Amino acid sequence: MTAIAHASRPHKRIRLSDVLIFLFCLLAAFVMVVPFFWMVCASFKLNTEIFSKHAQWIPEVFHTVNYEKVWNDIPFFKYFLNTAKLAVIITLLQLVTCSLAAFSFSKLHYPGRDKLFLAYLGTMMVPWHAIMIPQFIIVRNLGLFNTHAALILLQAFSAFGVFILRQNMLSIPDSLIEAAKIDGSSWFRTYLTIILPLTKTGLVTLAVLTFNNVWNDYMGPMIYLDSQSLFTIQIGLASFKQEFAADYGAIMAGTVCSIIPVVIVYACAQRQIVEGVAFSGLKN
Repeated sequence: MTAIAHASRPHKRIRLSDVLIFLFCLLAAFVMVVPFFWMVCASFKLNTEIFSKHAQWIPEVFHTVNYEKVWNDIPFFKYFLNTAKLAVIITLLQLVTCSLAAFSFSKLHYPGRDKLFLAYLGTMMVPWHAIMIPQFIIVRNLGLFNTHAALILLQAFSAFGVFILRQNMLSIPDSLIEAAKIDGSSWFRTYLTIILPLTKTGLVTLAVLTFNNVWNDYMGPMIYLDSQSLFTIQIGLASFKQEFAADYGAIMAGTVCSIIPVVIVYACAQRQIVEGVAFSGLKN
């Protein structure tokens, strides 16, 4: 009986397009992984071995001198804590501000709502380099130069984050909002008890993307921070690069140490990221 059922079950044919897509994705993954593999291998090499004419990908002798330089020659742990502080605080602030703005643009009805949302999205069209100098002047006049508060306030809001969360919230039926109003729920309580739990994928996506952007930010700390005690990882690693030379082995070792939190965050939230990006295109 089992054999008959197995024989009657239709066999799924493998299409040529599926094979080509799989091969393309495999090639793309290989191209993306190769630089990371080279970086890890280079972190265990001496500078003379990294750019040797007959360099090997996997070193014959794994030297740990580069990691010793990173942890001993510069206050790497202090830079790590500063970066983690900025990444966590800015991420939490963006989750609050973006979710509140997205709730307003998706579930509240008032005159000019959609026009205001389009105007807010229009700020994404302005290159950051065009507002860099005015921002610096404002921060300096407010007395926030050389403080972490400058970076936190400048990055506490995100038009891109509002867009992602708004698209997620548009997929939530308005009937749930109406039912909450009938039960006497306030707008803020509806936002906390109904909207936020149903926007979990969008919140995780925004959190991961924001954390990654802040963690890898170089221009912001370089412009607004002047004290070594406030430096982030990216600024700290730049100290290994001098005018006519660079300690690439130490830079690679520091980079390997710095990307570990980002890799962990992505690995833990990859499913929510895919779902959040997919939901962001459901409705316009």
